[in-house]
Amino acid sequence: MKDTRIAIIGLGYVGLPLAVEFAKKFKTIGFDINKSRIEQLQNNTDITLEIASNDLKAVNCKSLNEMQASTNGLWLTTTIDTIKNCNFYVVTVPTPVDKNNKPDLTLLYKASEMVGGLLKKEDIVVYESTVFPGATEEECVPILEKFSNLKFNTDFYVGYSPERINPGDKERTVAKIVKVTSGSTLEISKKIDTIYKSIITAGTYLAPSIKVAEAAKVIENAQRDINIAFVNELSKIFKLMDIDTNEVLATAGTKWNFLPFKPGLVGGHCIGVDPYYLAQKAIKLGYNPEIILAGRRLNDSMGAFVAQETVKLMLKKDITVKNANALVLGITFKENCPDIRNSRAIDVINELKSFELNVDVYDPWATISAVKHEYELDLISDFKDLTKKYQTIIILVAHEEFKTLNLKSVLAENYVLYDVKAILPKEKSDIRL
Repeated sequence: MKDTRIAIIGLGYVGLPLAVEFAKKFKTIGFDINKSRIEQLQNNTDITLEIASNDLKAVNCKSLNEMQASTNGLWLTTTIDTIKNCNFYVVTVPTPVDKNNKPDLTLLYKASEMVGGLLKKEDIVVYESTVFPGATEEECVPILEKFSNLKFNTDFYVGYSPERINPGDKERTVAKIVKVTSGSTLEISKKIDTIYKSIITAGTYLAPSIKVAEAAKVIENAQRDINIAFVNELSKIFKLMDIDTNEVLATAGTKWNFLPFKPGLVGGHCIGVDPYYLAQKAIKLGYNPEIILAGRRLNDSMGAFVAQETVKLMLKKDITVKNANALVLGITFKENCPDIRNSRAIDVINELKSFELNVDVYDPWATISAVKHEYELDLISDFKDLTKKYQTIIILVAHEEFKTLNLKSVLAENYVLYDVKAILPKEKSDIRL
């Protein structure tokens, strides 16, 4: 294990925290195709806010030679040749879905081609990206063989260790979450598990096969997606009964085994995506996954539902909808986190615009340039700069900052305040999800 030289392919929310932990014990090279990302990290700045500057500075090496001369450390690069001497490759590239919600493995294929071109005998490739069961061996291994001219499980080996990163969570960091590991042979499984165990203080769980580890990953998030879909449906039902869903959940939560899920928009790179990977694989095998897809459909409908409920209440309060001003608070997919990937706030915004409302968006956690690039939206840079009056404000994300904003200062005389996440006292809002 002391001769292990690690390369992390992809330095996003998953790859960077992993690279930092590995760098404390091993010679580690972090590779990413994004030059600006590498430059920021070399300057000890992580715009995802997952890793503190001091933690980056503690492992960052000033040169590749410095890293090679030591027993551990991190070197960050966009140069492929730099990682050719590594022998333990970890692939952490994104695996999204396309516009039709079908798995898009393009980045995984490209990463496999690149790594395949570098492979030497006895090298190990571990995938952490979310995939459908069977993808590592059926999709990635043939690419590795083709580009390396080496034979799987004779010349090189693979493993799968699903990421369990929770963006924005400073308590459950990568080292403090039990890590599932697996490998293509029993011997390699144990070796992979030992390497991960050396950096994961919470311990590891060695799965019996790669497929089991892949399946475990997709059902973790599919289960959460279905549970949230259930409470979202309850919210719709209770609204018809004029019952506050949050009060119902608080009451039911007094039972020891009641699961504390809350209604809301379901976005992000995992929960809003992973169920489609399992569903598509099932469909290819001739099975129609009813519950999984029903949960996805319901959760995907919630953005439009929130906007429509807002408009209905505006009409009830005799507020002219066309050309009314709407302020949406929150564009990240979760609270107290800058991650805007697959944010379903955009569904609310687009639906409001379809009713011809003038929509402004404010989020102190999101990066203005990233939101512009991803959603073609111009964020309000500072709440204090707002001068117009809004006929409706919708709080979509439970950022701590939103609890103390002086919303009255920007509300029109007649307005609708929709507190989707129920972060304000009940009496301060007109409607909650």
